[in-house]
Amino acid sequence: MLKVYLWTISFLRPYLLGLALLIFCSLLVTGSQLIIPKFIQYFIDQVPLKQDAHIFIWLLLAIVLLVILIIAFSAIRNITQRSLQEKASRDMQYSIYSHLRKLGFSYFEKHPVGESLGLMNTEVTSLQNLYRHLLPWMINNFIFSIISITLMVTISWKLSLIIIPSLLLYYIFGPYLEKKASKYGKLMSDERVRFNQKLYESMASIHDIRANSAESWNLSGVERRYKQFNQMMIKTYWFAFWRGTNRRMSYYIGGIAIILVGTQLTLTGDMSTGSFVAFLLYYFQTMHILTSVVTSITEQRVLMDQAEKLYRFIKTSPEVLEDSNTIKRNKVYGNIEFQKVSFHYSDGPNVLNDFSLSIKAGQKVAIVGASGGGKSTILKLVSRFYDPTEGRILLDNHPIDKWSFQDLRENLGIVFQETYLFGASVRENILFGRPDASEADIIEAAKAAFAHDFIQELSDGYNTLLGERGVKLSGGQKQRISIARMFIKNPPVILLDEATASLDTISEKEVQAALQHLMHGRTTITVAHRLSTIQNYDHIILLSNGKVLESGNYKELLDQKGAFYHLSIGQRLEGA
Repeated sequence: MLKVYLWTISFLRPYLLGLALLIFCSLLVTGSQLIIPKFIQYFIDQVPLKQDAHIFIWLLLAIVLLVILIIAFSAIRNITQRSLQEKASRDMQYSIYSHLRKLGFSYFEKHPVGESLGLMNTEVTSLQNLYRHLLPWMINNFIFSIISITLMVTISWKLSLIIIPSLLLYYIFGPYLEKKASKYGKLMSDERVRFNQKLYESMASIHDIRANSAESWNLSGVERRYKQFNQMMIKTYWFAFWRGTNRRMSYYIGGIAIILVGTQLTLTGDMSTGSFVAFLLYYFQTMHILTSVVTSITEQRVLMDQAEKLYRFIKTSPEVLEDSNTIKRNKVYGNIEFQKVSFHYSDGPNVLNDFSLSIKAGQKVAIVGASGGGKSTILKLVSRFYDPTEGRILLDNHPIDKWSFQDLRENLGIVFQETYLFGASVRENILFGRPDASEADIIEAAKAAFAHDFIQELSDGYNTLLGERGVKLSGGQKQRISIARMFIKNPPVILLDEATASLDTISEKEVQAALQHLMHGRTTITVAHRLSTIQNYDHIILLSNGKVLESGNYKELLDQKGAFYHLSIGQRLEGA
């Protein structure tokens, strides 16, 4: 837990000067606030006796100056505190987001999106409270308590002793209530993450839910998850209520005892009226703080539980690491070679077994086979979303793990089956391929992808906002926007992952025309599901259980009358 705590406050390290200013201002403000009861004591004890107007005026001026001092330094303290907390919160959130981007495919395939959103929102927001509320509170009140207790003892050590049973009264039930509040606070945090995940799934699958008339089923699932979250929230607030009640009872009972004893001391002349009033002011302020200590410790424990999730996340090492001594190539030709590559996901069986393949620059290679045979895995390995378990992959005779991620992926163009379009304009979505491209480059890329004509027909042309995930476009139009990105990026290597699998016949023809234009003169690896689209490829690999079953060009494979031939016949029969 100490490591977690040190990690959370490490984000304040760059701002030590501001932290020192915050502590200095807190000292001045707290000291000034604590002097005021002493002035009140003097006012009650001395001014009526001496009946001197000058003393009254000077005392009043001193209080006014103190109030001005408190206001001025409180403003500086609050501004400094806000600046520190926002900078530390920003740095922490940026650190979490940066690490999230480094973890890559394997992390996102193992962890639901809702969990990551929970980390970025709920957990980070909760931890920001440490900077925004708890840490400043602890600094201010630690200083206040030390000075206040010292002043109380100097006023009356007898009355000061009453504080001890008052605190003991609180600590009989306080720790139990705090422990329960902490326990249910942690459970509430866990349930919130699960609820966020359910909510995300519900919104992400809205089309499928409506298409299958499953609104009631979905709503009942969301309600069930929310009820579980709500139950934890109610229990947390229930124990928090009794925690506050216990605190108030303890210092009110202590206050009554102090009034009784203090009145007796005043009547016997052992204590002045002003001293008694000043002590009471100090007592209620200090007891409120001291009984809040357990609460703050509990809240801090809850925050540390949430911080521990972030700490474990930030300490999660990416499965694919960038080499510290990467190579730099001015020109990439696109020669790719697989040398006895084997691969498996986590602890599962091998998806690829001793796979070898040599692709010359400019060649078009298609990979076909049954679902789960390792076709898409090959593209993920080339992109270094994963590293091979055994063997290696070369790009232009250099192992791809010696390339920087940026250099490698700048030279790869990937078109997935499901194209992700941002809820921005058509222009911005095409610029995703190369943000510094000119307007002429955008239009040229769109024309090359056979997308320019339909873009012109949109309500606002290239400035048309596409909505979330490009909801305003058809599947074929989305793919052509994706292909336009590749044209504007202009990579020497193209990877196509069943880019036309989900399209109708007409859309497929339009996209295939754009793809043929895109593939010209570039090294291309295509994962194909329709054999009719790969007849002109230089080389075709038929995969089965991660191994090369057959290979050759389209005509050679048909002439062999083997598995590819039967697959071809089956496809034709299915389409007849």
